[in-house]
Amino acid sequence: MQKRDKRQYQPRPNRHSRDVVADPGTRSEADLDELLDRLDEPPFLILLDQVTDPQNLGAILRTADGAGVHAVIVPKDRSVGLTATVRSVSCGGADSIPVVMVTNLSRQMDRLRERGIWLIGTADAADESVYDADLTGPLALVFGSEGDGLRRLTAERCDRLVAIPMAGRVASLNVSVSAGVCCYEAVRQRRQETGNF
Repeated sequence: MQKRDKRQYQPRPNRHSRDVVADPGTRSEADLDELLDRLDEPPFLILLDQVTDPQNLGAILRTADGAGVHAVIVPKDRSVGLTATVRSVSCGGADSIPVVMVTNLSRQMDRLRERGIWLIGTADAADESVYDADLTGPLALVFGSEGDGLRRLTAERCDRLVAIPMAGRVASLNVSVSAGVCCYEAVRQRRQETGNF
């Protein structure tokens, strides 16, 4: 039996592995300002309030890419970052959608409002349906954490709160599913307004 020289042996890559090395590909608040200044269309943003599940962030980034969202904004503390799982689940969304990590989400919401961006938060107890809300124009959709939803201060900084109508026994949807429903309702309204179907 012939011995192999270990220096010459290179294992074949596992084509089934989806493990990707995560890099610190997040952007800063200054990067967000620059991005917003360069836009030639109304901003379309997502803000996530303490979303900690990498599967959810990955799915939201995938949806954001498909819906044409310009950036996803997350707080630095008590939120998941761009991990290998997030990148894998996003199917490329993590590479195409800027993820902006901010020190203070409430302060960032105030800055967005000063730019004329409407902050529409989602809450199960809201009186207005997402389907009745105007989601055209400069918009930031705000979603809360998996278990608790929006924090009180985050909800108070929203211009309005909307709910997704629920017909069954389940009280609410997963945050990534809610993001999908709301993002594509915004896409529908924006296309209808511009006539770009």
